[in-house]
Amino acid sequence: MTADSFRISAQPIDVAALRAILDDPRAGGMACFEGRVRDHNDGRAVNGLRYEAYVELANSEGARILDEARGKFDILAASAVHRIGDLAIGEVAVWVGVTAAHRDAAFAACRFIIDEVKARVPIWKHERYAQGDANWLHPQAGDVA
Repeated sequence: MTADSFRISAQPIDVAALRAILDDPRAGGMACFEGRVRDHNDGRAVNGLRYEAYVELANSEGARILDEARGKFDILAASAVHRIGDLAIGEVAVWVGVTAAHRDAAFAACRFIIDEVKARVPIWKHERYAQGDANWLHPQAGDVA
């Protein structure tokens, strides 16, 4: 993976490697977001989950979001990765990193990217509950919990 890229990955996310890719002596700030699999949702105990995606469309829409962030914010670089497949509690499901000369732009762009990824990228979550049942979830626009 290179700086300024989005990708869907079936492999665990290597956060340290991703931060290193964004390293830039011009950067006064780096903002990163790690979305992790939690053990609960809507008051229910969660044992794990599975993400599925329309990979080609997800990669192109993710790249479009990064392009929009570069046009909207004064940033040096931005990258994002979203997992697919089975994930356990605590695993990193999505990672976003942004570098900028100043922290305000890095924070704002990072927030914009994760919110847009959750709203627009075709990724579906299948949660497995402690009670033995499961449910497919897909956030709707504006639902960026």
